[in-house]
Amino acid sequence: MAMRALSAVILGAFALSGSTCGKSTEEPTKDKAAPDAPVVVLDGVDTNGLTQREKKEWSSYVSEFISPCPNVPVPIAQCVKEKRECDKCAPAAKYLVKLVKDGMPREPLEKSYKNRFDPDKVKNVPIDGSPTKGPESAPLTIVEFADFQCPHCGQFAPVIDKVVESRKSEVRFAYKFYVLGKFPNSENAARAAIAAGKQGKFWEMHHLIFANQENLSQQGLDSMAKELGLDVGRLHADMQAPDTAERIAKDRKLGEDLKIEGTPSIFINGRQFDGHQDLNEWLNLELAMMGKQPAPPSSAEAPAGDAGAKASDAGAKASGAAAKASGAPASAPK
Repeated sequence: MAMRALSAVILGAFALSGSTCGKSTEEPTKDKAAPDAPVVVLDGVDTNGLTQREKKEWSSYVSEFISPCPNVPVPIAQCVKEKRECDKCAPAAKYLVKLVKDGMPREPLEKSYKNRFDPDKVKNVPIDGSPTKGPESAPLTIVEFADFQCPHCGQFAPVIDKVVESRKSEVRFAYKFYVLGKFPNSENAARAAIAAGKQGKFWEMHHLIFANQENLSQQGLDSMAKELGLDVGRLHADMQAPDTAERIAKDRKLGEDLKIEGTPSIFINGRQFDGHQDLNEWLNLELAMMGKQPAPPSSAEAPAGDAGAKASDAGAKASGAAAKASGAPASAPK
């Protein structure tokens, strides 16, 4: 219960102050769909948790929004009722139940729906040359763009680690260096992590850097390197190597091409995670839409509602796509 309470506190803080470093957005419109549509009932979609007004609002969405399958160009409700050959219609209807229950206004709700289900929203996010962990054959690829000195990235790091650890057979995780340019030691930390990787200790250095964000001076980074048994002289040389700078520049360019607006930004199988769904629910839905069942939880997995809920809370709007982070710093990357 204490962990769930902490999650709620984290979520509140992210919603109020902005969940990403370097992002600035305007407040979303408060207008909602006019609840004048008749209430729709769909087999397998539970709307009992909605008020009567919310049921009408949800009904208007599922009666209007087109099926996520391009070959089934009918509204979601019709797709489900007629049992069309689209395994994304029922999940889409359920997803909208959650957004309506959360009180989301129409504009961000429609944006979130399209972000989650529109085939055109899947981006090419290459991971060649990036630090990765997990099997190449994993059905789920999670790519994180992060800044080592961004406090939100520091909060999210142990959360995503726990999710990845609990899904060893399902997830391949890749890290991208997205130096915002607003923190004094970000780039040096990124260089140190890349250099540590050349000695086979990237993930160990990654962990220490995020655990010691208040001490990322060169002296602090050297202390971490010594703790890991690295050759500090070689670390310094590799930090200044041309290919180290090229790696950082390449990741920055990719992030800009993807139009990410802050860190951390998460892509799952090329689709940007916007935090409007529990991260484990997002991953399970992704598997279901591939016709796969989630693997049994490993011994490392947190109890239900712990890692998943914390990931959703700590990473809420982590992709930079959500519109609630209006209080974030105004120096967003362009």
